[in-house]
Amino acid sequence: MAKSEKDTNNSETAPTPVVEQKAVATPATTESNVKRKGKQPGRPPRKGKKLKAQIATIYSKVNKEGQVSLDKAVSLLKQVKRAKFDESVEIHMSLGIDSAQSDQMIRGSVALPHGVGKKVRVLVFCQGDNSAKAKAAGADFVGDVDLIKKIQSENWLDFDVVLASQDMMGQVSRLGKVLGPRGLMPTPKAGTVISSGQDITAIIKEFKSGKVEYRSDKGGNVHAGIGKISFDADKIVSNAIAFVEQVRASKPTGIRGNYIKSVTLSATMCPGIPVTI
Repeated sequence: MAKSEKDTNNSETAPTPVVEQKAVATPATTESNVKRKGKQPGRPPRKGKKLKAQIATIYSKVNKEGQVSLDKAVSLLKQVKRAKFDESVEIHMSLGIDSAQSDQMIRGSVALPHGVGKKVRVLVFCQGDNSAKAKAAGADFVGDVDLIKKIQSENWLDFDVVLASQDMMGQVSRLGKVLGPRGLMPTPKAGTVISSGQDITAIIKEFKSGKVEYRSDKGGNVHAGIGKISFDADKIVSNAIAFVEQVRASKPTGIRGNYIKSVTLSATMCPGIPVTI
């Protein structure tokens, strides 16, 4: 009986062993992850003081000028250029349209007088005599069912413009889910469907030389590349005017009020410059 009481007393007074817990570093707090933080997808690397000052100077100069003429905007773009590569010059137009209304959607194409300054890869869906004409006109890829199968099975998209003859549209329509979201699906509004009465050679040459497509987005804006910053100023101005006039001519009949709300000129690494047109 005394022994059992002694055992009981010992069990009550015995210290409880303490289990040492090791600190585990979470991935978010490790030094290596902190260093890699700026290299994560969607996060640009941190800018140095010199680059920040350079960008601030550029924006200050552009904001000081405000809305300028097209000639002045091109001149300003060339002055604030800081990239070492040949930047693309882009035009952005805000339109007074209701993008929810299908009859107010803007879509078309325009042949720029001086091209876009880059090689355009043209794919043409056609058959018969049109195949030989398309190859002679400089089309990069020409075919019919074989090219359709290649796009479907291999997700092949190594081209910039897709043209199709009218008799091929029944089969090309199967590519709507692939080409549609990328803005490559042939459509009569964009001039990329070639009817039997049209000259397939002339159309291909237009797109190869710099015919650009445009379409309004959900915000009622249209965007397009209109050349390279290395172009002469008058060539950029000429291309910009041709694009604006084409969009102006595409004004839907149901539009009331101000159709072209604003025009902005920019380059790949340069801020947008408001333009008076």
